[in-house]
Amino acid sequence: MTLWDSLTGQRPSSSSPSSSSASPPSTTIDTAPSLTDSAPTTSFTADLTAPDASSILLTNPYTDPSRLHPLANLNQDTLDYLTLEDSALSSLPGAQSALPSRGWSDDLCYGTGVTYLGALSLGGAWGLTEGLNRSPANAPPKLRLNSVLNSVTRRGPFLGNSAGVIALVYNLVNSTIGHYRGRHDGVNSVVAGAVSGMLFKSTRGLRPMLISGGLVAGAAGAWAVTRKALF
Repeated sequence: MTLWDSLTGQRPSSSSPSSSSASPPSTTIDTAPSLTDSAPTTSFTADLTAPDASSILLTNPYTDPSRLHPLANLNQDTLDYLTLEDSALSSLPGAQSALPSRGWSDDLCYGTGVTYLGALSLGGAWGLTEGLNRSPANAPPKLRLNSVLNSVTRRGPFLGNSAGVIALVYNLVNSTIGHYRGRHDGVNSVVAGAVSGMLFKSTRGLRPMLISGGLVAGAAGAWAVTRKALF
């Protein structure tokens, strides 16, 4: 009712109902397709056998043992330090025997070393005998031991160092003479022994020089004959 209807005494007119009633909203339910109807069926067979270490190492190219070497994939023909000339012996006539030698360096090292060790051992035996003879028989053990040690340390290094120096000079002179003569024989050894012996005693005068030169020359000649006969 409006304000004008109240003042005039008129009744409000009733509104006619709508000719068409509101229909409830229709809902449609779509059913999702079943997975079993649309998904393809695939068969799966589980392999329960695990591969061992050998099969993995053999099939993988990066685990090849030859590729693990430090010198793998290197051209060994271009590496000069890999070329070992162990069989390149001296071609000097008369230099080869049962004792192989590659030249003056082998003679210098082996000859000097063997001579030094032999003279050192001989000097030690000389000092041991001297120390035992000098100490009294009734001396205490500590005193006898002290006497032996003093004699061994005095005679051993003296004889070893002297022989080592002579052998060093001898091998140098012998190799030099053999190089210029073009052969290695007993003459080279005797001359080299005489020169090295005289140089060793060159500060003592002419007589000691001749004696030392003769002794070393005789030892060198004996070694040359022994080397030629036995070796």
